[in-house]
Amino acid sequence: MSKLYLVPTPVGNLKDITYRAVEILKSVGLILAEDTRQARILLNHYGIETPLRSHHAFNEHRTVENICSQILEGLTVALISDAGTPGISDPGFLLVRECINKNIPVETLPGPTAFVPALVNSGLPCERFSFEGFLPRKKGRTKRMESLKDETRTMIFYESPFRLVKTIDDLAVCLGSDRRASVTRELSKVYEETVRGTLASLSEHFSNKPPKGEIVLIVAGKK
Repeated sequence: MSKLYLVPTPVGNLKDITYRAVEILKSVGLILAEDTRQARILLNHYGIETPLRSHHAFNEHRTVENICSQILEGLTVALISDAGTPGISDPGFLLVRECINKNIPVETLPGPTAFVPALVNSGLPCERFSFEGFLPRKKGRTKRMESLKDETRTMIFYESPFRLVKTIDDLAVCLGSDRRASVTRELSKVYEETVRGTLASLSEHFSNKPPKGEIVLIVAGKK
């Protein structure tokens, strides 16, 4: 029976992919990718010649129906994002929801996602946590942060290197500059780095040493 597979891809090192993920990507009839240029690097590395099509936040509303129709007609499809597990701060939710509504089987493979290693490596409590993803850039930003004032679980944020210091400073105003936190960047790559401290010390560090690469910010919950 045709179905939709969600296939996690490496967040950095190309070796961080499962044997099964490679098998699935080779066996399906179509791969949907957030960025086909980025996907091609991975596919070429593993000799995967499956047809590739773009599927991202700017076209998914228009393409979901057509994709579902193709699966219902017998095509098995795999969805990948640029890095990590599709649907986690990446396109995927709309397609999954529509497939479920149409009784199309959906299977998500286990595999890489950036926040898990960053959380464990932070040294902050990880038995309970709140994944917040990307904070709003403007509208709703202050309200979202205010809602986290009494959060007792460890909080996880994704952020770009260009907005990291601003986000740390905004959180320091809301949560207190002495709140413990950790920044992990470039997971599994050559220049992987984790910096731990308070929001104040992290702000100072990255103001003096602007970060590069993909970033996960971990912030301790309220005691």
